[in-house]
Amino acid sequence: MTDDFLIKPDPSDPRLTRKVMGTDHEGRAIETTVVVERPLTLFLNGQEIVTNMTIGDHPDYLAVGYLLNQNMLQADDVITAIDFDEDLETIVVRTERETDYEDKLKKKTRTSGCAQGTVFGDLMEKFEEVRFDGNARLNTSWLHQLTKKINTQPSLYLEAGAIHGCVLCEEDRPLVYMEDVGRHNAVDKIAGYMFLNNIDPANKIFYTTGRLTSEMVIKTVQMGIPILISRSGFTAWGVELAQQANLTLIGRARGKRFVALSGAERIHYDLDPTALEDEPERPGRKGEDGRSGWRKKQQGAV
Repeated sequence: MTDDFLIKPDPSDPRLTRKVMGTDHEGRAIETTVVVERPLTLFLNGQEIVTNMTIGDHPDYLAVGYLLNQNMLQADDVITAIDFDEDLETIVVRTERETDYEDKLKKKTRTSGCAQGTVFGDLMEKFEEVRFDGNARLNTSWLHQLTKKINTQPSLYLEAGAIHGCVLCEEDRPLVYMEDVGRHNAVDKIAGYMFLNNIDPANKIFYTTGRLTSEMVIKTVQMGIPILISRSGFTAWGVELAQQANLTLIGRARGKRFVALSGAERIHYDLDPTALEDEPERPGRKGEDGRSGWRKKQQGAV
């Protein structure tokens, strides 16, 4: 497997999955793997902000990224401490700047991303100030290599399903691969990683396994990343917001195929698609006998 990753999923981590007994469609007893989710309550200084359901890995990145993407942390904020208590399922981010978001917490708008995803009402004010220049670049050869490397990387998704993934990339290299039960959580983990490690977003690419919704576009723009890619499709508002910010928005990226609905001027076609084979059938999640459980269901439905 590629060594490009700085952080990648660890499906062998016993904290993240659990074996559960059940019954299949033929009435047979089976043992299957399910993802574990647990609550994490986030405090900013002395104020409780939110309780997220998460798989529990990288709580520091999740907390910082959430606060950044909700405009509760500023780019020039100095974090003095991050205190995580696993037993109490709490994490406290402490800053030099005094903070008070009581009024802000009263005006939340739920988004389509996932059940816990929220975007606060004033996010659009900042969003409307951003318009990416055309200096970023995406070669189609990079896109092909990224999708191949990401989709063959061992992950919780392939092990147990019920999970979303997001990947921070540079050229044809996937760097930071985060998963979580909510796609917004995976995004926030990457945002937190970038902030705490002073990562320059200007030459980066963001990949997500899920839909290209308004929330995904807003958060990608919030992070300053000019290119957003997904295997999945688009929502109309997601496309409209991407065009407004001049974000390169690419969906349905599978093998040699993709669709760009915004920022296509950054794409450089250095790969001949006729010389490539279509993407092979996607490997399914492991079934109880080691074969692809999803694939067997498809075969049985034919």
